[in-house]
Amino acid sequence: MGVSGSGKSTIADHLAKRLGWRYEDGDRFHPPANVAKMSAGHPLTDEDRWPWLKAIADEIDRLAASGERAVIACSALKRAYRDILVHGREDVRIVFLQGTQELIAERLAARKGHFMPPGLLTSQFRTLEPPETDERPIKVSIDAPVEAILDDIVSQLNLVSQ
Repeated sequence: MGVSGSGKSTIADHLAKRLGWRYEDGDRFHPPANVAKMSAGHPLTDEDRWPWLKAIADEIDRLAASGERAVIACSALKRAYRDILVHGREDVRIVFLQGTQELIAERLAARKGHFMPPGLLTSQFRTLEPPETDERPIKVSIDAPVEAILDDIVSQLNLVSQ
């Protein structure tokens, strides 16, 4: 989890490969109306997000029921959003990719072809509710090479990569 440009898709994809798990990008669960709204530079409301979060939570349940493991990239900026995704499951963990607004703005400025315009970054930081200790978050700094971030995450998960 983290704001747009924090590296969610990159880190989640690489982490899934390292662990031998499936990777899913939470953006694919957005209804077309949400993508159009963000592409037009308008932040989503909670009402826009509920169906999206429910779709991701349903996918988590489907994967768990089938015995699959996955890493899902998703902004999950508020506690209420994370509560929907985790929904009391001990086997679902939140990885919080932390970075300064300045560093992430630089990354967004260099990114091409993504529906999230850099102008919405301030809105995302205003919305962000960093995870609390009781959520058992894995917190990592994005100001490091990808491999170092992955090592940190795997270490905190207490998993042996495959």
